[in-house]
Amino acid sequence: MACAALAISAALLPTASMAQNGAASPAVQPNAGAVVTPVAYVSLEQVPRGHTVDVALMLNITSGYHINSHTPAQSYLIATNVTLADTSGFQPAGSNYPAGQSIKFSFSEDKLSVYSGSATIWLRFQAQNDAPLGEITLPIVVRYQACNATACLPPAKLAVPVHVSIATAETKTHPSHPEIFKNEPKL
Repeated sequence: MACAALAISAALLPTASMAQNGAASPAVQPNAGAVVTPVAYVSLEQVPRGHTVDVALMLNITSGYHINSHTPAQSYLIATNVTLADTSGFQPAGSNYPAGQSIKFSFSEDKLSVYSGSATIWLRFQAQNDAPLGEITLPIVVRYQACNATACLPPAKLAVPVHVSIATAETKTHPSHPEIFKNEPKL
């Protein structure tokens, strides 16, 4: 089964809207979970037990906002990070985060490493030899903090359920979304 755009649910951490330099923002800000829209693509129609599968996780960021990259410029900034909430059936086997854009904002003396527009995170998972056969959900969680030029929203966590089909170890693999995975970087 080819996997396409996926449903997304948001779970937010409760904190007040703050400017990146710590001052409260007077403007009404959107819900932090609504600033990033993730879309996931799976590289195989069926994943044989014991084999790897790649996931392209595209983060579409609302215009006027940015999120800190996976390697932010300052240690106190919240990095964009992807985790697997439950490893039943799969284990993480690699990832490749894009380099951030180095941008200077008026609230900071230094340039910040951020993602804006869209960013694709490449993930690899190993199907365990005893993974349950049939449809399974990889419970991916994206953690990030979205900001605009003057204020930051509370940190957010988005659950991204990625649906895959597990097959027996001897099942022949068939690619899914080759147009997405043809430019995949090394993991």
